[in-house]
Amino acid sequence: MAARPDPADTELPSSPRPGTYARGTETVDAIIKAALRVLIDEGSGAFTIRRIAAECGMKVGNVSYHFPKKELLIQTLLDDIIGSYDKLLERTVRQPGLDAEERLRLIVVMCLDDIAGKRTTRLFPELWALANHNEFVADRVRVFYQRVHDFIAEYVAQLNPALNHQEVRDVALFISASMEGATPFLGYEKPWAERMPAFTAIAAHGLVHVAKTITSAQIAGLDARR
Repeated sequence: MAARPDPADTELPSSPRPGTYARGTETVDAIIKAALRVLIDEGSGAFTIRRIAAECGMKVGNVSYHFPKKELLIQTLLDDIIGSYDKLLERTVRQPGLDAEERLRLIVVMCLDDIAGKRTTRLFPELWALANHNEFVADRVRVFYQRVHDFIAEYVAQLNPALNHQEVRDVALFISASMEGATPFLGYEKPWAERMPAFTAIAAHGLVHVAKTITSAQIAGLDARR
């Protein structure tokens, strides 16, 4: 959800990280950034401790000391990304004086701006590919998107108080999935990338409108007018 990302950006902020490795060290940061580059530039097939060690100019044993398994690298990557999104939300969406409609619109715009960048276009499909064959990675990806849905649901609930908790979650899931689905069509260097501004404008209008106006009956598929 970074606003107008640099397409070549593969950096993540340094921050204290839970785990068995040393916290917040330059070595750990270098490993994380190397792992991110490997995933983005070479894909999930190249995502091994040996390849990551070569990318950051370290011995395999040094990388393994901090990250005994590549799954821990995935967890740390996702924790760092969600942390950077939290900070961005605090600076923009959660600033005082904005109503729920404007906050949700800003989230939609930021998500789609993020998808337009190289990092997100390349990274998340590779994470899904890893998740297809690794239960731990699949669970970490699920937890990551659960946080994204939490961000969206906060404002859906305010815009449409007639919806119950599960219906709010369903609408948040729909909004998230609608934006993520743009990646193979409008993401970085994708066939219709130049149309992302138009798509963003339509999505910012349409998805917010859905959040405001959809009814419980429509979500249940019982509205006779559909």
